[in-house]
Amino acid sequence: MSCCGKGRDQAAMQRRSNQGPLVTGPSTVVFEYVGQTALSIIGPATRTSYRFDRPGARVIVDTRDRHSLAAVPVLRRVTM
Repeated sequence: MSCCGKGRDQAAMQRRSNQGPLVTGPSTVVFEYVGQTALSIIGPATRTSYRFDRPGARVIVDTRDRHSLAAVPVLRRVTM
């Protein structure tokens, strides 16, 4: 059975988001979690799982999922 590597790629994006400056490309945006605990959400367009592990966590998000994540009250898009 082969793996597409999608989970591995997402985990790498989250590690980068927690270790320093975020590097985004033309097909990504950054969201910050402003809630009180943690949040996991699946992007409806890409089916990617985004994990915000603490208040203030920033995660790189595929632009195809940005509109749905923008509708979540505890997420704010960050302009870099």
